[in-house]
Amino acid sequence: MIRQPDSVRRYKSAHDRYLKPAIFNFFRREFSGAFGPMVIDNIAEKLIDIFNETCPEASRIKHGQLVWNALDKATRADSPKRRYKTVILDLVTPQDIELFKINASLSEIRRNVIARLIKQTYQQGGILSMRDLSLILVKNNSTISFQRAEYEEEHKVVLPHTGVLHDMGSTITHKTIIVYKHIIEKKSPAIIAKETNHSQKAVDHYLNDYYRVRMLYLENKDVEYINLATKIAKHVVCQYINIINQNVKEQV
Repeated sequence: MIRQPDSVRRYKSAHDRYLKPAIFNFFRREFSGAFGPMVIDNIAEKLIDIFNETCPEASRIKHGQLVWNALDKATRADSPKRRYKTVILDLVTPQDIELFKINASLSEIRRNVIARLIKQTYQQGGILSMRDLSLILVKNNSTISFQRAEYEEEHKVVLPHTGVLHDMGSTITHKTIIVYKHIIEKKSPAIIAKETNHSQKAVDHYLNDYYRVRMLYLENKDVEYINLATKIAKHVVCQYINIINQNVKEQV
């Protein structure tokens, strides 16, 4: 056997102080014979990736920011294979401070914060639920949902949260805004899909159901009849009737 140079024997073990060799040696020591070197090497690489993603360097975090492990926007919250995306969010900004200085209402400030956190998370590849925001802002779900809906209604936008992207939750704001943009703003379904973070298929579905309900409702059909005729759930029929009566002012 060829003898290793003294320098190699002397300094080789110094590598063990670094993270990947430490993980490699841990698996080799604690799970001896269970994994081959290539498998252990791949596991070590993946663990380092997870660590780097979930524990960003302190130098990347600015005053007023927080790190949050959001749901990856490519997965669903109810999926057994859901993945997460670590995001850095601006919890407090100079703009927030300016609003406090002029005695803006806490409701207005919180609406802006909710919108900002949802948008920043989505831009970084994740999505926030109302539960996430409830934990971050120390407010109950109903308050967060109500103030998010107020922001959406005021700005005529749909914020990309789990409820709208995955049709989870009871909010009807996205239906309202999609119909509003089509009927009042005269926008095409393709443009609406882009502006509301929906698929073209979802927008077409909402508009098709809206027109079906509208046609029968304007013929003075009741909810029971519309439900039977369209096979649209009664609570959804009521949502569309509410949109027709209160949210979409159109000439008929």
